[in-house]
Amino acid sequence: MATEQFDVVVIGSGPAGEGAALTAAKSHRSVAIVERYFEVGGGCTHWGTIPSKALRHAVKILHDLRRNPLLREFHDASKLTYPQLLASAGKVIEAQVASRRRFYERNRVPVLFGEASFVDANTLEIQPPTGKPTRISGKHIVIAAGSRPYHPPEVDFSHERIRDSDSILRYDQHPFSVTIYGAGVIGCEYASIFINLGAKVTLVNTHDRLLSFLDDEIAEALSYHLREQGCVIRHNEQFKALEARERDVVLHLESGRKIKSDLLLWANGRTGNSDKLKLDRVGLKANSRGQVEVNQHYQTAVPHIYAVGDIVGPPALASAAYVQGSHAVQHMLDPSIAPHSTATIPSGIYTIPEISSIGRTERELQEAKVPYEVGHCSFKNLARAQMTDERVGVLKIIFHAETMQVLGVHCFGDNASEIVHIGQTVMAGSNNDIRYFTQTTFNYPTMAEAYRVAAYNGINRLT
Repeated sequence: MATEQFDVVVIGSGPAGEGAALTAAKSHRSVAIVERYFEVGGGCTHWGTIPSKALRHAVKILHDLRRNPLLREFHDASKLTYPQLLASAGKVIEAQVASRRRFYERNRVPVLFGEASFVDANTLEIQPPTGKPTRISGKHIVIAAGSRPYHPPEVDFSHERIRDSDSILRYDQHPFSVTIYGAGVIGCEYASIFINLGAKVTLVNTHDRLLSFLDDEIAEALSYHLREQGCVIRHNEQFKALEARERDVVLHLESGRKIKSDLLLWANGRTGNSDKLKLDRVGLKANSRGQVEVNQHYQTAVPHIYAVGDIVGPPALASAAYVQGSHAVQHMLDPSIAPHSTATIPSGIYTIPEISSIGRTERELQEAKVPYEVGHCSFKNLARAQMTDERVGVLKIIFHAETMQVLGVHCFGDNASEIVHIGQTVMAGSNNDIRYFTQTTFNYPTMAEAYRVAAYNGINRLT
């Protein structure tokens, strides 16, 4: 069997694989990418980030139609069903796939479709959907195989009323009531989507608070807002059993509580797609969640084999994955580069309204005994928010009380994932000082003006 040789072989064409492949190609290295799905883009494009966020956008428009008195003439649009709203994601996915296909064509990166597995430390076997397997060889190999929803063995995911975060995007009915088990990012996003569709939603959290990695104030704002919209949140609950019936599904919890609904969405964890890679052939082993251990440069225990994206675990963000893939290839080219830092990677949570943050939280600073102060701006006080009627939200800037350095930016509200990037830019620059926001002219009226208001609010607190 002939084996084609490449400088870099990438397994997976999601954001992590794309970042690795294009960085290598632009550095004039021969690159091939292996994709087991029939199109490029990975889970991010086909059954994760893109379709779920397109769905969220459609639901947000529906929400705006219902509450805006200027749009009452379009009341029939407010009767759109879940399947109809899902269909809106199709064109976005097609456009994303076409763009990514062009990226590979323009950079002369061949895409080989099939299931990849290791033969030895430099050789992969690719089993296409039909036909005989082929082999390729790489001086370096990047594993960017992504992840999938975790399926506990005691849950029957073949039942039409039991869904995970992939199969929920193929549900063909409009649910009256939904139970979501797992209150992480995915669980909170779907709770927000279904509650704004008019469904009765119960969000079951296995911990004592929502999204504990967030700043406490922002997490509490999300919890309050979900409850205000009608979502029932059950904290500190653990799964016991699931009873799937013809017309409904009943979730049994260890506390003795039973929750009945039309649909159950299991959103409790993800598993790395490492099970078919035959890692044992190269001396590697995945953990219980299918994740591969790497160092700060994304090298595995085999130095010329790298792993990036969801398959290495947190932060498991599409944005971070692309940068991880790029960094891995940069390290191949120059092993002396500094380790990749995740400190400047923002988080984006696409609830309605959104959450986005970067930097440190109040809790982290308190534990580290760092002197800090906080500046706030409530969106309800901004002219732009009043015009758009997006008054729910707050921008929070945390800064060092002595050096004035911005330490964290946390935002809850409409377009938070866009707003946070102003703070990110200042934090990454040489003039990282909260007074930058008071000395800069912002367009008026804008949401960006929140930075000036929050900065003055915080500075005025100093003694």
